[in-house]
Amino acid sequence: MLPVKYFLFIILITLLIGSYHGAAAQEKKYPLVTEEFSNVTIESFLNTLENKTGYRFYYDTAQLDSSKITLSVKDMQLPALLELAFKDIGLLFTIDHQKNVFITEGLSVQTELPASFFETAINTKKDTSFETTVDIGETVEKIQIAKQENKVYVIGQKSADNVSQRVTITGYVRDAKTSEPVIGASVYIQNPSIGVYTDQYGYFTILLPKGKQTLYIQSIGMTDTKRQLLVQGDGKINIDMQGQVMTLKRVIVSTEKASNIKSLQMGAQKLDIKTIKQVPVVFGEADVLRVALTMPGVKSVGEASTGLNVRGGSADQNLILFNDATIYNPAHFFGMFSAFNPEVVKDVELFKSSIPAKYGGRLSSVLNITSREGNKKNISGSAGIGLLTSRINIEGPLVKDKSSFIFGARTTYADWLLKLLPDQYKDSKAGFYDLNLNITHEIDKKNFLYLTAYLSKDRFNLNSDTVYNYGNKNVSLKWKHIFNNKVYSLVTTGYDNYNYQISSEHNPVNAYSLGFDVNQAYFKTHINYFINSKHTVEFGLNSIFYKLHPGTYGPAGKESLVVPINMQSEQALESALYVSDKYNINKNLSVEAGLRYSMYNFLGPYTVNNYPDGVAKTEENIIGTTIYDKGKFIKTYHGPKVRLSARYLLSQTLSVKAGYNSQRQYIHMLSNTAAMAPTDIWKLSDPNVKPQYGDQLSVGVYKNLKNNTVEISAEVYYKRIKDYLDYKSGAVLVLNSHIETDVLATHGKAYGAELLIKKLTGKMNGWVSYTYSRVLLQADNFETGEFINGGKYYPANYDKPHDVTFIGNYRFTHRFSVSLNATYSTGRPITLPIGRFYYANGERTLYADRNANRIPDYFRTDISMNIDGNHKVHQKTHNSWTIGVYNITGRKNPYSVYYISENGLVNGYKLSIFGSAIPFINFNIRF
Repeated sequence: MLPVKYFLFIILITLLIGSYHGAAAQEKKYPLVTEEFSNVTIESFLNTLENKTGYRFYYDTAQLDSSKITLSVKDMQLPALLELAFKDIGLLFTIDHQKNVFITEGLSVQTELPASFFETAINTKKDTSFETTVDIGETVEKIQIAKQENKVYVIGQKSADNVSQRVTITGYVRDAKTSEPVIGASVYIQNPSIGVYTDQYGYFTILLPKGKQTLYIQSIGMTDTKRQLLVQGDGKINIDMQGQVMTLKRVIVSTEKASNIKSLQMGAQKLDIKTIKQVPVVFGEADVLRVALTMPGVKSVGEASTGLNVRGGSADQNLILFNDATIYNPAHFFGMFSAFNPEVVKDVELFKSSIPAKYGGRLSSVLNITSREGNKKNISGSAGIGLLTSRINIEGPLVKDKSSFIFGARTTYADWLLKLLPDQYKDSKAGFYDLNLNITHEIDKKNFLYLTAYLSKDRFNLNSDTVYNYGNKNVSLKWKHIFNNKVYSLVTTGYDNYNYQISSEHNPVNAYSLGFDVNQAYFKTHINYFINSKHTVEFGLNSIFYKLHPGTYGPAGKESLVVPINMQSEQALESALYVSDKYNINKNLSVEAGLRYSMYNFLGPYTVNNYPDGVAKTEENIIGTTIYDKGKFIKTYHGPKVRLSARYLLSQTLSVKAGYNSQRQYIHMLSNTAAMAPTDIWKLSDPNVKPQYGDQLSVGVYKNLKNNTVEISAEVYYKRIKDYLDYKSGAVLVLNSHIETDVLATHGKAYGAELLIKKLTGKMNGWVSYTYSRVLLQADNFETGEFINGGKYYPANYDKPHDVTFIGNYRFTHRFSVSLNATYSTGRPITLPIGRFYYANGERTLYADRNANRIPDYFRTDISMNIDGNHKVHQKTHNSWTIGVYNITGRKNPYSVYYISENGLVNGYKLSIFGSAIPFINFNIRF
């Protein structure tokens, strides 16, 4: 091999010679290769070809990663062999007429000048082999599928009437292998600097100057690419991107990938499924919510809980969306697994502040989970088997390149694990399953349909005859319509159901069934209007109809003597109008302002308890009831929700941001536990229970280092909370027809600081997050009937001031990597008994102030090894193993502290969910 310093000189000479002889060259016949390569390095592979073919190979050894090549070929032409060998490595090659082969990374060498290079005008016949036409009114609009980097694509038509110097270009960015959309890809030109990002459908709209332009497209996990455009007028172009096999020796990241610096969004975290799968979790299965908990400002109250506490918010103050469907309980198996099949999930977005105006109804956060659309080219799938769960995923085209489906299923066989627990759990049983189905159909180039269905079910009992069931049922249909290059709309309708049931049939006389459910039907319209490069406007209308059954208690079986109790159902209509405008004032300063106005109507039929004005709502103060007929508007709440955010670029790698948003929440979760549980009751706001209100102000600084491979961010926030429901001492929540007498409308404040250092590229990657946060409540209103802690501020039961998490991944080779997860947090608040006293001829327990003490701090370390099979391209299946240990130190982290009266004494005990190291192993296969 020639020294690297001669590399560019030889390329230049070859370009000149190749351009001279290129026009007269005849079709080249390349040498045939018969050889067997067994786990050889790339350099050894190229040296062997050089000796066998007589061709000279030029390359930079720094661009050759540590991959090994295993191939067996017979009479294969040299280009076909190189294409096969480099397909999953990310290298490119060019062969000229002088038997020189140039091996490059990222950009290929052009050895011939294009045929039209010396022409004064472009009048040669265009290659239209990748073009389709769509009739629009009386014109024909061409949508080009741009697959080549060096071909010039003509966009639009010249027109004397079109005097504008800038035109609108739209299109889709898709994965070349599967035709799935590439979300969040950067699409830009360098001079002048103009750029946009693709949306959740891979769609982009960009305003470009007329003339010759080079359009660059970049996305994490994809190979950077570009397209040469001759922009004459408005037009469309679709772009395919190739997946990227990351090299282990070096990483080059362009400044255009600094979306965390340039975006307006604050308090937002986005993770793709590849990153999620690297984080070790209990029992080894990738878990969306567990990884979300490693982000700053996101916590949970305990080990076996997937309820999120975001910036001082309770678990019910998070809007969890799965393809626009609301998931009320996102957990399986006592909270140990999230309800989302990792094989179906594409990416996850978490909004903690500056929540977009199109979202509403919750105070703290929005967790938006998007599933994959499915492979539009070939049938493929994956499967996995672990110690507790198995899963399978099948996807493929219904109509090639137009329609696709993806189906995922997951189930558990966990009874063997429960039998290993102490005797008090040996007769326990538990199981769950979930099913996902997504269908995508392209009606034409302007209309697309998306059908999503989700079903989950859990059933368990804990060493008793009492059986717990809960599940989600969700279905939605979405229609996307593109009006023109600047306007598109989304219309969505769907139905969500969450139901939970408790039953016991051990004693036929007392056998009972207790059921609850939440139902909602919704309709959403969203319109995106790209006015110009400075203004992008979004507006729409959302409407949700709620119907809740807060409790149905009845006999189970003919012999049961249980007296039925049916709580009256609750109905409400929540509607909202919203508009937002993203305005780029100049290249450094951008702002986004949004307004969401919501109206909530509590509807009949319903019987409302009446209380005198100015007195506490207690059972003794009920002075009567009012009966309302079906459809009657009983109570209306309404008000604006403001969204403001701004970003100022101090440099290309440093920015500051500020944001303010306010929210209203009309549905409440009533629970006497700190974690989400299947027995939680959901309650709608009514004349006696006001909606929750909160607003938040946040400021942040964002800095990128080392060519944008390291991200650092620091944010501080302050939040106010009003009418959050806490509970009176001894509150009864189940089958309570006057629940307002047992709850307290509190107000509070939450504040904190968050630090994140993240590196997502290279052999060593991961992140470190630190959160300091407080959430304090106050119940000092005489109308509640009870002052907690004398009316002073007290910590909520999910207040955990300090939280530190480290996620580290080290990739030794393309096939073997190790992941480490370590987390520490302050113990959550509890209320402890501190003494005894006698009252009414009986001994009573004296408790300290509410949440005045804490359980011990939490610490845990996990480790896992990821072992991939070989990377041969032409094999039917690809497999991998995940092996690791959860809680490797075996620390007995307390989940809660409880007290039992034993022999006249009150003794306290700590309950640990995972009090020892838990090994796990998973086998995964793709086909």
